[in-house]
Amino acid sequence: MAIEVVVPEMGESVLEATVSQWLKKEGDYINVGDVLVELETDKVNVEVGAKGAGVLQQIKVPAGGDVKVGDVLGMIEEKVEQPKGEGEVISNEVKSKREEVPPQEKDEPARDNGRGRQKEVPMATPVASRLARDKDVDLGSVRGTGSEGRVTKADVEQYLQSQDKLDRTNDEPVALAAVQNEVSAMPPSGSRREERIRMSRRRRTIAQRLLEAKNSTAMLTTFNEVDMTSVMNLRKRTHEQFIAKHGIKLGIVSFFVKAAVAALKEFPYVNAEIQGDEILVKHYYDIGMAIGAEEGLVVPVIRDADQLSFADIERYIKELVVKSQSGKLAIEDLRGGTFTITNGGIFGSMLSTPILNPPQVGILGLHKIEDRPVAVDGQVLIRPMMYTALSYDHRIVDGREAVQFLVRVKEFIEDPALFLLEG
Repeated sequence: MAIEVVVPEMGESVLEATVSQWLKKEGDYINVGDVLVELETDKVNVEVGAKGAGVLQQIKVPAGGDVKVGDVLGMIEEKVEQPKGEGEVISNEVKSKREEVPPQEKDEPARDNGRGRQKEVPMATPVASRLARDKDVDLGSVRGTGSEGRVTKADVEQYLQSQDKLDRTNDEPVALAAVQNEVSAMPPSGSRREERIRMSRRRRTIAQRLLEAKNSTAMLTTFNEVDMTSVMNLRKRTHEQFIAKHGIKLGIVSFFVKAAVAALKEFPYVNAEIQGDEILVKHYYDIGMAIGAEEGLVVPVIRDADQLSFADIERYIKELVVKSQSGKLAIEDLRGGTFTITNGGIFGSMLSTPILNPPQVGILGLHKIEDRPVAVDGQVLIRPMMYTALSYDHRIVDGREAVQFLVRVKEFIEDPALFLLEG
């Protein structure tokens, strides 16, 4: 009885996937629960396990193939037992194929080396044939001294010695020819190398969604700069105590999550979305964190960020980063989100215009912290400064709201004591 390996349900709105890689090959013995194949969706990677034991008889969709929920990926031959003490299983089909292979003959007729048509040549011993193949010798050119004119190993060796003497008498022409061949094999000056790589499903989805965001929203970006002195000093003073109490470091992003939530409460349309001719204002705060994973950008979500402490947010962020790096993000980790924060500063970005993550209407971009001269109370001081950017959908967020939102974020970061007033 054959068992079908099918594409499972992969979560709400996820209907298609691409076969990323097969972890087993045809002929491998499979135990119940063994992971057979990994599927790549536009959001997460999904592992497909075996529902029965047996031999993987057929792979129907190879790596790179696109599939839908319910499609058959492969077949497992159930009525096969794993031999004791062996690391592989030989199915009846494989056994029959092996039995069809004829035994190797002691002597085989010598063949040409591919430079011309096959011609009649004397028989050769297996050792002589192997040596001739290794040395690229045409056995038809070798005089056999064995019984019935058979070519022996000594005959091939004698032929090689005679050819070596002949080559040495023509060293100069051969060397010149070699140089000419090497020059002719060199790529022409100014040649340009190209490589064609198939886009992964996630990369295709990212490209499509970013293009949709540009074409379906009235996106605009406003900028500001933030003095990070207070936050940097606070982190420095509380570093050891925070780790001792919570078992995790206090980072920069958690301050911006707190600041963004506080600002969203004051400017609720930045936490809304457009549905037809209506505006859906959300009074909960699920903050998406853009993470540049190896397979492409993902935006997992910190749920109910307004109810979390700094330590809770830091743990949440660390967990999401670990999951994204190991490909363990679940659909639930990515679903929803009311507002997004992206931190290009970790890659060294000084300034950027982040693209919206529809249906959200706002995204906050963070950048690299740089010491710069700034005017403070009439004096020029060196301060750790960060440029911030807010991209927003101008259809429901006016410029005044966007600017004031970003100013409010700046005020919270430059004076962290305001967080106490906000609770």
